[in-house]
Amino acid sequence: IVTAFHKAGYNVLVCARSEPEEPIVDGDRTALFMAADVRDPEHVDAVIAHAKQEFGRLDVLINNAGGTPVADVTTASPRFHRSIVDLNMLAPLTFSIAANRVMQEQPEGGSIVFISSVAAMFPEAEAVSYAAAKAGLDALSIGLSKALAPKVRVNTVTVGLVATPDSAQFYTDDADKNVAARIPMQRMGTPEDVANACLLLCDS
Repeated sequence: IVTAFHKAGYNVLVCARSEPEEPIVDGDRTALFMAADVRDPEHVDAVIAHAKQEFGRLDVLINNAGGTPVADVTTASPRFHRSIVDLNMLAPLTFSIAANRVMQEQPEGGSIVFISSVAAMFPEAEAVSYAAAKAGLDALSIGLSKALAPKVRVNTVTVGLVATPDSAQFYTDDADKNVAARIPMQRMGTPEDVANACLLLCDS
């Protein structure tokens, strides 16, 4: 996503709990990094303030943090389920509200994108709270698109199976082919597919 936006001429600030081993560099653009836990509202406010300070404005927010470990819903603790919902639904809400305060003040407004999952529509038994959180995220994006309009656009990119280094741990070559055969495009998605969808929604 960062690379796609760099190529389109954007300056990018990335946040995560841990700093990447190497900065994300594309040509003459290097993504800024800020350590933050997206579940902490104070961290979120600090990231938004830092972006405005560095760039003078805030045009785009991509809510990309998320995920879940596999867990048995019948034995996982309430704390576990709460942490999954916090990360996948409440954190994007907090970030979006903070970004909106800046975007509403800009004549051009801004654009917010949520990264959701097909799990919201097709939940798996091993990721029940994750699927529920993503379903909530989908409803959240629809509601926010009405609440923040017309200055701020809100959209969701719903992601299916994506071929990444992490996913390669779970699929052999034969499994990849079997999965691809069930997809109309005859292949798994790529990170570039997701990035280009985000860019299309924000760069219009």
